[in-house]
This record gives sequence, C-alpha cells and structure tokens, in this order.
Amino acid sequence: MSAQSILTDIKQRKFKPLYLLHGEESYYIDLISDRIENSVLDESQKGFDQTILYGKDTDFSTIVSAAKRYPMLSDYQVIIVKEAQGLKWKGDDDFLMKYVDQPTPTTILVFAFKHGKFDKRTKLYKALEKKGITFESEKLYDNKVAPWIVEELQQNGQRVHPQAAALMADYLGTDLSKIANEVQKLVLNVPKDREITVQDVEQNIGISKDFNVFELNSALGKRDVLKAVQIVDYFASNPKSNPFVVVIGSLAGYFTKLLKYHYLSDKSSAVVAKELGVHPFFTKEYDMAARNFNRRKLFDVLSILREYDLKSKGLNAGPNTSDGDLMREMLFKILN
Repeated sequence: MSAQSILTDIKQRKFKPLYLLHGEESYYIDLISDRIENSVLDESQKGFDQTILYGKDTDFSTIVSAAKRYPMLSDYQVIIVKEAQGLKWKGDDDFLMKYVDQPTPTTILVFAFKHGKFDKRTKLYKALEKKGITFESEKLYDNKVAPWIVEELQQNGQRVHPQAAALMADYLGTDLSKIANEVQKLVLNVPKDREITVQDVEQNIGISKDFNVFELNSALGKRDVLKAVQIVDYFASNPKSNPFVVVIGSLAGYFTKLLKYHYLSDKSSAVVAKELGVHPFFTKEYDMAARNFNRRKLFDVLSILREYDLKSKGLNAGPNTSDGDLMREMLFKILN
C-alpha cells in the first residue's frame, strides 16, 4: 500500500492489528505513526489505552504482553514502538512471531523501524505482511523531488510553476521532512487561487531567485559567463547558505543529464522529459545547453567536478584555499 492509502484508511478508521513501517526515509514512517498516535483515540482515552515504547528500552516480551491486553475505555488499544530498529530482532523475536500468528483484534501495534530496511526474506516479515500492513518508506532520488513537491501542493489544492518546484528541489535536497515543512509555508502564505511562483519561493523560503544552484546550472548551460561569475561570487560570500558540496552535487546532476541528452536518439520534448526526469518546461534549455557543451567537453566537465569535489575535502588543495576560491577556479575550467 502507498502512504496515502494507509493515511486514507486511518482517516476512515479502517485499522489493521499490525503495522511495520520501515525504510531509509523517516518522513512517511513518522507521518503514519504520528497519525495513528494522534487520531485513533481521544485525549481522555490515551491515558488508559495508548502505550508508547522505544526499541532500545524495551523487548518483545514486554510488547507482546501489552498487546494481549484489551482496551479499557475505547474500541482499540494503541501500542507504538518508536525507533523499533533498536529491538533485538534476531535474538528474542519468537514472542512476536507467536503473537503475529494470532494478533489481538482490538490492538493496533505499530513498529516504526527507521534508518534502514527490514529484512523481507524473514518469516516474521512475511507473517506481518499477511496479518497486517508492511510499508517501506524509500529514499527519494534527486530527480523525484520536484514532482513530489508538485504532487504535495496539488493535494493541498495549489498549483506551482515548474521553475519554482525545480528551484526548491535543487536548494532543499532530498530530506522530505525539511521539504514538507517548506511546502507548508507556501500552503499557508500563498492564496490558492493563483500559481506559486519563484518570487513566492524567495519570499517564503528564503531562496534567492537570482543566486542559487538552479540559476547557476542555467547560466552555465547558456555559457552566460557574467551571470555565472556573479552567482559564484554570491556563493563565496554566503558559504553557509551555499555549501560547496551542494553546489558540486547539483552541477554533477545537471551535466550528467546533459551528457545523457546527447545519447538520446529521440530528442522530442516528451522523451527528453521522461528520460532525464525533468519537467517538459525545461527540455528546450537542455537542447540549447547541448549545443554549448559537446560530449567531449562534458566528460571534461565531469572530470573537473570530481577533481574539485576532492579538493573541497582537502585533497590536493592549498592549505589556505577557501571554498570560494575553489569555486572560482572550477568555474573558469568549466567555461574554458
């Protein structure tokens, strides 16, 4: 099941006796477990029928004993095991296996297993899958961040310009909790009767619409030397807001897509958008950038980025060389 399907079922009070929420991305694990914690019981019932445990501080014997109890003041008893990865899963989980075979129908038992995947090959996983819900919260790849932002805003009844979504994606990275917080700022501050623009992103999230990694990619693609130099100078004077490692990562993603563009036999807008994982709005930009950077030059650029990634980490760089100086050197080599 998708996260949205699980959340919809919870809203409709369609509960399962067992939930295993696991994966490398914490956002949906927290979202689903928090929704169960905050919506199944009212405040007067929680003191009697809701138990919050932590993996490193409990064991399966304690969890199962609690799960076998019946609710006192409500239709359900809720038990949430947070940080469930801290349990001794390969040591004493026989207690749980026996319980999973015959779970108490009035108990909702949730395992929030974060920062890794649960082993799907185990009998326990298959039993949990059969008797309840297993959900893997997968890490979001870079090229999926902008579509996620668009979809999240659409669910809140709002539209966003592709350039605004791309700017947020480049600036915020792949931390969904951080992205969701920034999306909520837009939901609260931008009227629903108009499209969210780059200016809205600048005003509400604090991303400069003129000096950011998204605009640096665009300036380089156009070989707009003056604009690229201005942006890099801005980054050099604001290093905390524009870490060199983030800049290099964004450039590497952009030029890798550009190299991939060169090898596409079909360069129609629809195919380019699908293969590069970008919005169709940006396909013309890749067409122009490809004319400015041929295949051979792109291989050189990627080599330059690797070189300066190592230098940013202290390898083969002068002892007093700042990240700003490294960025300027890197820019010069890319454009020459």
